Amino acid sequence: MAHKVAFLLANDFEDSEMKNPYDAITKNGHQAVIIGLEKGAELKGKQGTISYTTHLSVDEANPDDYEALVIPGGKSPEHLIGSERALDFVRGMDKRHKTIAAICHGPLLLEKAGLIRGRNLTAFPELHAELNDAGARFIDKQVVVDENWITSRTPDDEPFFIEETIKKLGVDAY
Repeated sequence: MAHKVAFLLANDFEDSEMKNPYDAITKNGHQAVIIGLEKGAELKGKQGTISYTTHLSVDEANPDDYEALVIPGGKSPEHLIGSERALDFVRGMDKRHKTIAAICHGPLLLEKAGLIRGRNLTAFPELHAELNDAGARFIDKQVVVDENWITSRTPDDEPFFIEETIKKLGVDAY
């Protein structure tokens, strides 16, 4: 069965951390919906090679409509953490025990949403101390799966990150 997958995105995302999971999810028969601070906004990756246009604003997005949430890294999460509505969307996805896949700086949204205490995760290595201080158990490996969460460190880990995300969603036989 095809699922709707939310991508929470702002400018300066890590290009490959958006493009590769997005392409894999759509190739596997799922619908990707890009959610940003504004509907119809053109968002550019930090490498400047790709851009995406948001389908919905975070104000319009309802966690009930999605099976999973992908949070690419780069500077995108830093632009989103100031939005209480974005944090509420992340909280709503977690409360419903939906899959949340966050890579690189993506777990910062989980931290700012107050969700990481007692959870196992990984992220960009320089975030180790901050995430541990907030109560997470930081594990330095390619991918960490903890219940409904999938986290990875850097673009080098994308194949493992994508594999675990697709495994959670399943492949749609379109």
